[in-house]
Amino acid sequence: MEIRKQCALVALQDVKAYLAEEGGQIAVFDATNTTRERRELLLSFAKEHAYKVFFVESLCDDPDVIAANIMVINVGRSFLVNKVQDYIQSKIVYYLMNIHVHSHSIYLCRHGESEHNVEGRIGGDGMLSVQGKKFAGALKGFVEQHGLTDLKVWTSQLGRTIQTAEELGVPYEQWKILNEIDAGVCEEMTYEMIEETFPAEFALRDQDKYHYRYPGGESYQDLVQRLEPVIMELERQGNVLVICHQAVMRCLLAYFLDKSADDLPYLKCPLHTVLKLTPVAYGRISHPRLPCVSLRHIFLSHSSLSG
Repeated sequence: MEIRKQCALVALQDVKAYLAEEGGQIAVFDATNTTRERRELLLSFAKEHAYKVFFVESLCDDPDVIAANIMVINVGRSFLVNKVQDYIQSKIVYYLMNIHVHSHSIYLCRHGESEHNVEGRIGGDGMLSVQGKKFAGALKGFVEQHGLTDLKVWTSQLGRTIQTAEELGVPYEQWKILNEIDAGVCEEMTYEMIEETFPAEFALRDQDKYHYRYPGGESYQDLVQRLEPVIMELERQGNVLVICHQAVMRCLLAYFLDKSADDLPYLKCPLHTVLKLTPVAYGRISHPRLPCVSLRHIFLSHSSLSG
């Protein structure tokens, strides 16, 4: 017990260093704080350093669930919330109430190649190219081959994702917040056109791609915030296929693969490729490497766009 207490004290010093010296805003002190003495220790530590404390406790009286070592009261059958006092605490409660540990898979893909992709233009609402339509047909075959009969399908409200989903012949749901990042005044321009027309903006984007906001448009940081409701729904749903866009797919992957803001804008999300994620307890996905189900890229004669 003395060793465990000493470990807890050392961990609290890590918390202090993270919040006071490393710019951290929220620290999770994960421990069995089941005794009044231990909780008083935490409260005293927080009071000394002017930190707010928010306790999250999981209870379980179901033997089967205990054997499986699962969190929250009987796998989320009920929640008790007391003295939630600010925005951050309410967001933590919202998150915990929306994560579930049942087995499910998330399938992510971009829409089929669009006419704008062929022309090298970003944004806009272009329709599928001939190759993109072939991909949509191949995607239908993929869903049928893997017997995904209970699959929910989500798209953005842009035509190229809707066209891709229509080919599946199954019901699908449109989400406006799944629309591609808004490129503002640069919509439907090529990167060469942007560099020539807005050289200063082009250089700024290269310097900090995550925080850079297109004039009149969005940044990746804005997009991450916009996608929060979708992420919460993905945590609680069963099997879902999300047909989306490159920037959107990067944000979703960064969340589930625990990637940093620096890495997010450069994640590889090629056209005509389906990525399967299987979230599990105590880890984002069930595989050390992302399982990639490629539809063999037989429909593209050129490399997919970067950007």
